Amino acid sequence: MRLWVCIALLSTILCASADRPAIVRAGQYVRDKVVGAAHFVRDAAGGAKDMYRAYQDMREANYKGADKYFHARGNYDAARRGPGGAWAARVISDARENWQSGVSGRGAEDTRADQEANAWGRNGGDPNRYRPAGLPSKY
Repeated sequence: MRLWVCIALLSTILCASADRPAIVRAGQYVRDKVVGAAHFVRDAAGGAKDMYRAYQDMREANYKGADKYFHARGNYDAARRGPGGAWAARVISDARENWQSGVSGRGAEDTRADQEANAWGRNGGDPNRYRPAGLPSKY
């Protein structure tokens, strides 16, 4: 009998409380953080895939003057996935430009223009701003 009275009182106290118990709040907080981290990682992986697809299309098209378009498009597609995709696009773009600036020999002006196209796409700008005339509609 005493057990049932204790259970009833405890249930009443817990149900009457306007706030959830601290252990429940802590569990919800941890779950939200884990789910958020999983979404970030999923978005980052998808963003890396978008960047790779844009690179493959650029290589396949082999169209003079289209590199800025593909930079913008890859960053745009990646950033649309969310914060993880935007992060992946920034990391990949910066690494690519740092590597290419020392290897390609095209100079600081080309690197600056590439980074401008990267930022334009990553910030939601229309990649078609950089689309050259005559580029096949497939891309």
